[in-house]
Amino acid sequence: MGLLDGLIGGVVGAEMISVVNGFIEKHGGVQGVANQLHEKGLGAAVNSWMSEGPNTPVSPSDVHQAFGEQTMNEFAAQAGLSPQELAEKLATVLPHAVGTMTQEAPKT
Repeated sequence: MGLLDGLIGGVVGAEMISVVNGFIEKHGGVQGVANQLHEKGLGAAVNSWMSEGPNTPVSPSDVHQAFGEQTMNEFAAQAGLSPQELAEKLATVLPHAVGTMTQEAPKT
Protein backbone atom coordinates (compact mmCIF):
# COMPACT_ATOMS: atom_id res chain seq x y z
CA MET A 1 0.00 0.00 0.00
CA GLY A 2 1.48 3.34 -1.04
CA LEU A 3 1.68 6.62 0.83
CA LEU A 4 -1.38 8.03 -0.93
CA ASP A 5 -3.41 4.87 -0.26
CA GLY A 6 -2.58 5.05 3.44
CA LEU A 7 -3.47 8.72 3.56
CA ILE A 8 -6.79 8.26 1.77
CA GLY A 9 -7.73 5.23 3.86
CA GLY A 10 -6.92 7.10 7.04
CA VAL A 11 -9.00 10.14 6.09
CA VAL A 12 -12.08 8.68 4.38
CA GLY A 13 -11.90 4.94 4.98
CA ALA A 14 -10.35 2.00 3.19
CA GLU A 15 -13.40 1.44 0.99
CA MET A 16 -12.80 4.81 -0.66
CA ILE A 17 -9.16 4.21 -1.67
CA SER A 18 -9.89 2.92 -5.18
CA VAL A 19 -12.53 5.59 -5.84
CA VAL A 20 -10.35 8.50 -4.75
CA ASN A 21 -7.28 7.05 -6.50
CA GLY A 22 -9.34 6.67 -9.70
CA PHE A 23 -10.60 10.23 -9.34
CA ILE A 24 -7.08 11.57 -8.89
CA GLU A 25 -5.72 9.50 -11.79
CA LYS A 26 -8.51 10.67 -14.11
CA HIS A 27 -7.48 14.26 -13.45
CA GLY A 28 -3.77 13.80 -14.18
CA GLY A 29 -2.57 12.84 -10.72
CA VAL A 30 -2.30 15.06 -7.69
CA GLN A 31 -0.79 17.89 -9.74
CA GLY A 32 -3.64 17.64 -12.24
CA VAL A 33 -6.19 17.89 -9.42
CA ALA A 34 -4.35 20.93 -8.06
CA ASN A 35 -4.33 22.54 -11.51
CA GLN A 36 -8.06 21.89 -12.00
CA LEU A 37 -8.85 23.49 -8.65
CA HIS A 38 -6.61 26.47 -9.50
CA GLU A 39 -8.46 26.94 -12.79
CA LYS A 40 -11.80 26.95 -10.96
CA GLY A 41 -10.81 29.78 -8.61
CA LEU A 42 -9.56 27.74 -5.66
CA GLY A 43 -5.90 28.62 -6.07
CA ALA A 44 -5.51 30.24 -2.66
CA ALA A 45 -6.80 27.09 -0.95
CA VAL A 46 -4.59 24.81 -3.07
CA ASN A 47 -1.55 26.99 -2.40
CA SER A 48 -2.17 26.63 1.35
CA TRP A 49 -2.17 22.83 0.96
CA MET A 50 1.19 22.94 -0.81
CA SER A 51 2.91 25.03 1.82
CA GLU A 52 3.60 24.68 5.51
CA GLY A 53 0.88 25.78 7.87
CA PRO A 54 -2.84 25.14 8.09
CA ASN A 55 -4.83 23.98 5.07
CA THR A 56 -7.56 26.28 3.84
CA PRO A 57 -10.67 24.12 3.54
CA VAL A 58 -12.81 23.79 0.44
CA SER A 59 -16.51 23.06 0.60
CA PRO A 60 -18.21 20.07 -0.98
CA SER A 61 -19.95 22.48 -3.36
CA ASP A 62 -16.54 23.91 -4.39
CA VAL A 63 -15.36 20.39 -5.22
CA HIS A 64 -18.57 19.60 -7.10
CA GLN A 65 -18.30 22.78 -9.19
CA ALA A 66 -14.59 22.32 -9.87
CA PHE A 67 -14.94 18.82 -11.29
CA GLY A 68 -18.41 19.03 -12.81
CA GLU A 69 -21.69 17.19 -12.63
CA GLN A 70 -20.77 14.32 -14.97
CA THR A 71 -17.53 13.43 -13.18
CA MET A 72 -19.10 13.65 -9.75
CA ASN A 73 -22.05 11.49 -10.80
CA GLU A 74 -19.75 8.90 -12.42
CA PHE A 75 -17.47 8.49 -9.42
CA ALA A 76 -20.34 8.65 -6.91
CA ALA A 77 -22.06 5.79 -8.72
CA GLN A 78 -18.83 3.73 -8.59
CA ALA A 79 -18.63 4.31 -4.85
CA GLY A 80 -22.30 3.73 -4.14
CA LEU A 81 -22.62 7.26 -2.81
CA SER A 82 -24.61 10.31 -3.71
CA PRO A 83 -22.65 13.04 -5.53
CA GLN A 84 -22.96 15.16 -2.37
CA GLU A 85 -21.46 12.42 -0.19
CA LEU A 86 -18.58 11.99 -2.63
CA ALA A 87 -17.98 15.76 -2.70
CA GLU A 88 -17.87 15.77 1.11
CA LYS A 89 -15.27 12.99 1.16
CA LEU A 90 -13.18 14.65 -1.56
CA ALA A 91 -13.32 18.01 0.25
CA THR A 92 -11.85 16.19 3.24
CA VAL A 93 -9.16 14.13 1.51
CA LEU A 94 -7.92 16.39 -1.30
CA PRO A 95 -6.20 18.96 0.95
CA HIS A 96 -4.28 16.14 2.65
CA ALA A 97 -3.48 14.30 -0.59
CA VAL A 98 -2.35 17.38 -2.51
CA GLY A 99 -0.36 18.68 0.44
CA THR A 100 1.34 15.40 1.20
CA MET A 101 2.18 14.47 -2.35
CA THR A 102 3.38 17.91 -3.45
CA GLN A 103 5.53 18.38 -0.34
CA GLU A 104 7.13 14.99 -1.00
CA ALA A 105 8.15 16.06 -4.51
CA PRO A 106 11.68 17.44 -4.89
CA LYS A 107 11.76 21.22 -5.18
CA THR A 108 13.43 22.60 -8.29
